[in-house]
Amino acid sequence: MTLTDLAEQVGVSPKTAERWVTQQRVPHRLHRSAVAKLLNVDESYLWPTTTQDPRTQSAGRAELVDFYPSRSAVPTDLWRRLPDQAVECFDFLAFAGLFMPEQTDAFVPRLVKKAESGVRVRILIGDPDGDAVALRGKEEDVGDGMAQRARLCLRYFREAADVKGLEVRLHDTTLYASIYRADNVALVNTHVYGSTAAQNPVLHLQRVPGGRVFDNYMESFDTIWTSAKSANPFIKSAA
Repeated sequence: MTLTDLAEQVGVSPKTAERWVTQQRVPHRLHRSAVAKLLNVDESYLWPTTTQDPRTQSAGRAELVDFYPSRSAVPTDLWRRLPDQAVECFDFLAFAGLFMPEQTDAFVPRLVKKAESGVRVRILIGDPDGDAVALRGKEEDVGDGMAQRARLCLRYFREAADVKGLEVRLHDTTLYASIYRADNVALVNTHVYGSTAAQNPVLHLQRVPGGRVFDNYMESFDTIWTSAKSANPFIKSAA
């Protein structure tokens, strides 16, 4: 990309864009954000000094709505209300995440209605026959228990196999956190080696201007989603 192209797409003069490169000038926040998005990198990669910007640090703190020492410490009503908050999208990433359909009334039917109303619903569950699920089961000392929980969760989605706007995929990825997201709100269940997800901390996050934490997790979701495969054959064979 030439400096002229960059300047045109970001909305500045070529001379201004040139100073960013040749004189190490740091752009204003709006331009930094636009350039980082355009080049698909983090602002701090292009301008490392911005990590010390008080406004950036403040935005990062504002993203954290609450902190829970374990998943079981999260108010049950917060989990139950999450799908209902979705207006544009609902994302679900876990190895199994079986507690959601088990504890949330009509969880899958509610997601079906959301999808039918135009909400994009993406469900990522660990491949029961994959290496990542097997390894996690070994780490938690539950053997095939993790794979069985993934299979049970998938069975809940049988009625959603052919619903437009609701897609279930299988991933074979090492997870450092499970993600449950409705629009600009997310509950991120961190993973600790050898410890079950229910025992591990949960971050209640919100997207705010200038924040990076929320988007960082969502980018990881998108990466896993791209490499995952459709779960429909598995779901239909289990019906």
